[in-house]
Amino acid sequence: MKKFSFSLQKVLQLRKFREEECKIELGQAISNLNMVENEIKLTAVKRQNAAEQRFSTTKEIGAWDNYILRLDQSAERLMEKAAQAEIAVEEKRALYLEASKELKTLEKLKEKREKEHRKEMLDYQMAEIDDLTSSRYGTGA
Repeated sequence: MKKFSFSLQKVLQLRKFREEECKIELGQAISNLNMVENEIKLTAVKRQNAAEQRFSTTKEIGAWDNYILRLDQSAERLMEKAAQAEIAVEEKRALYLEASKELKTLEKLKEKREKEHRKEMLDYQMAEIDDLTSSRYGTGA
């Protein structure tokens, strides 16, 4: 009996590899976005603490004001960085979805061809059995 052989197996393997690469890149982009968001939260906490300390001490108010201003500027830069990271995540997500779609299409084609192969093999086996039983009963009559 002939074993099933998918003629596009190498293409299927390449698409699996591409999908896995896109998945890894998406994970890295999400990780980068999460790091930026954590930095934003940390900056917000630092600003809140600085604002509380500024009003609790009358000494060095100017220094606290400068520190708070630097934290605000840092927060703005981080927000821009987060926006860029979100764009990168969306781009990577789109690439991953496309690679996944291409892979699923090829996998469905492979499954369809496997089913066709199984049906052909079953039909062939049934024909062989019919021939054997026909020849056995046909020669005896």
